[in-house]
Amino acid sequence: MNKPSRGLQWAAYLILTAGALIMLVPFAQMVSTSLMKPGFELLLPPRFIPDPVEWSNYKRVWLEINFLRYTANSVFVTVLDLVGMVASCALVAYGLAFFEFRGRGLIFLAMLGTMMLPSQVTMIPTYFIWKEFNLLNSYYPLILRSFLGGAFGIFLLHQFYKSLPKELYDAAWVDGANPWKIFYKIYLPLTKPALAALAVFTFISAWNSTLEPLIYLKDKHLYTLQLGLLFLRNEVENKTTLIMAGSVITLLPVLIVFLFAQKQFVQGVASTGLKG
Repeated sequence: MNKPSRGLQWAAYLILTAGALIMLVPFAQMVSTSLMKPGFELLLPPRFIPDPVEWSNYKRVWLEINFLRYTANSVFVTVLDLVGMVASCALVAYGLAFFEFRGRGLIFLAMLGTMMLPSQVTMIPTYFIWKEFNLLNSYYPLILRSFLGGAFGIFLLHQFYKSLPKELYDAAWVDGANPWKIFYKIYLPLTKPALAALAVFTFISAWNSTLEPLIYLKDKHLYTLQLGLLFLRNEVENKTTLIMAGSVITLLPVLIVFLFAQKQFVQGVASTGLKG
């Protein structure tokens, strides 16, 4: 296959750069609006550089509207969701990949079948299950399900396990290692790229989740950041600049995690998708 000419490469870089800058415009406008005085965002012609810079918007959102509490709640739910999902998916995928037992293929196919069901189909029966356990208006419905595994995470790690040499397991078994030790000492370290990819997916999903907290959380002190934004939108006057400030606070952790874990994320997805 012929290598593209330098001119075509530069043209591709310019197009990609222009596209990236266009995609950054809404984010830049959001940050700019969050630093304006109330009402300045409605001026014509519009201002793109706030003058003066109004840092008090962030102070008001953080303290008066209680985004500090909402952030702590989101961190709590997301961390436990992340730990539960990664740990449970790693164990279940390991068992399905290396243990021979009757019905293994059927279990795996049934698990994959759940990925085809829209979440709206199971939303109502799941709600009544948690209601029967008297766990509504708490974080349990948002956290406990993660410790039972997820079809996407199990499939992702299962494919990665299947790409690793089966001889590693056999050699460790001959040397006297039990399945738990083989999992912890050999396969878990080798699975770090896929685990990192799953962790990023889980973090983004849990941090940005709005519908489930909206269904299960009623008390305002339990709100996550996403519900805090809804509250800010519905109940605070002169709110555009405050909504933008709240949006920046909500978005920053996702950007930071993705920027720092980008290499591991891409490596994990690529290796899982191309092998086995």
